[in-house]
Amino acid sequence: MLVRAGVDLLKEKGFSATCVDDVLHATGISKGSFYYCFSSKEDFGQVLIEDYATSFNARLDLWLLEPDTPPLQRLLNFVHDGRASMQHHGFRRGCLVGNLGQEIDMLPDSFHGLLLTIMNGWEKRVNACLLAGFGTRATAAQKRTCAQLARYFWIGWEGAVLRSRMEHAPEPLDLFTTFYMAQAATSLGVRPPACQPPATPRVSPAQPAPGQTAQAAN
Repeated sequence: MLVRAGVDLLKEKGFSATCVDDVLHATGISKGSFYYCFSSKEDFGQVLIEDYATSFNARLDLWLLEPDTPPLQRLLNFVHDGRASMQHHGFRRGCLVGNLGQEIDMLPDSFHGLLLTIMNGWEKRVNACLLAGFGTRATAAQKRTCAQLARYFWIGWEGAVLRSRMEHAPEPLDLFTTFYMAQAATSLGVRPPACQPPATPRVSPAQPAPGQTAQAAN
């Protein structure tokens, strides 16, 4: 319960603007119980970041590892999923890692390397997805292109998520997606993916059930 509430607060408010009392108010848990589980707000924040990364990685894998779907369509399906999630929350919540990146100079030093490692892992997942389109025959130039497109995607996507939160609207996400997919298709020498969202909604297997979240906090 503590972890789930903490992740939701960080996605909406960030780390600096979230205090321990906010988490206690959201969960009804006593301060003594909180400090029995976590030695400090910094310790709690590290757990939240790692929990979010685990869930988000599973969500990425759900879309990016589809073997019967072209790579760019897999990535677009992930984008549709992220857009729908933001819209569900009225564009008030963004990416926890991206939110923390906006306040990086105010965060504990222990967060810096952790956040960068997570983002590098996301780039590797997208890179592997794009490379899958070439099978085992990718040239050195194609590998460089996939790596650059993976990096470009996350730089642009996190910026679009931030702008959508500011505007409380999906247009920044849609604008970035339109231009990215067109440019990526040209760079990879493939057709742009279909624009329609996936027909069947999916739920990440890593999304914790309430009982699992409560157990993680104990």
